Amino acid sequence: MDLKLFRCKPLLGIVRGVDREHLEPVLESAIAGGLESLEITMNSDGAAELIAAAREIGRGRLAVGAGTVLDLDDLNAATDAGATFVVSPTLIPEVVAACVERGIPVFPGALTPSEIHAAWRAGASMVKVFPSSVFGPSYFREIKGPFADVELLACGGVSPSTLPDYARCGADAFAFGSSVFSLEWIRSGRYDRIESAIRALVAALPVDPPLLTSRSG
Repeated sequence: MDLKLFRCKPLLGIVRGVDREHLEPVLESAIAGGLESLEITMNSDGAAELIAAAREIGRGRLAVGAGTVLDLDDLNAATDAGATFVVSPTLIPEVVAACVERGIPVFPGALTPSEIHAAWRAGASMVKVFPSSVFGPSYFREIKGPFADVELLACGGVSPSTLPDYARCGADAFAFGSSVFSLEWIRSGRYDRIESAIRALVAALPVDPPLLTSRSG
């Protein structure tokens, strides 16, 4: 993942539990909708194989990473499969340290101010505030008060209607999962719904993402 490019379109899709037979149409729909960054969670069946397949399907059109990375075994399996960034639901210091050492963008999860601060100090590329829906967009404004330089990824409760509020309150990037990558839609072949849902999220992104003006890279 090129973090500069991600900051230009700070939208991250989360794919969990998708069967291999559906992977290509799901990814093609996501790409058609305008998505450029996507994680496949390591608690999906055959996750490493799915990541490798996603890299091949994406052919450079999509940054493919690994989500729900809980230990070094997960990290090594993901990167061996070609994952270019790593996401976790919480701060796992050894995973973050290994990513920093290897130059891999890493997004550990946190919720409280102490957790967010610890994740940032550990070397997070961005801190995934999860689940964001617990406190809502206004929580980001409060966090940005003392932690103005901490880059925050909103995860949980992000939709076309809430994304602008998260952005106004200080979220720097936005993640979404089952609300778009619905297993019901996927299993029924309604890939057009995935494309339409992503188009709506892309349209909701701020025209000038805050990081483009506040940081050079």
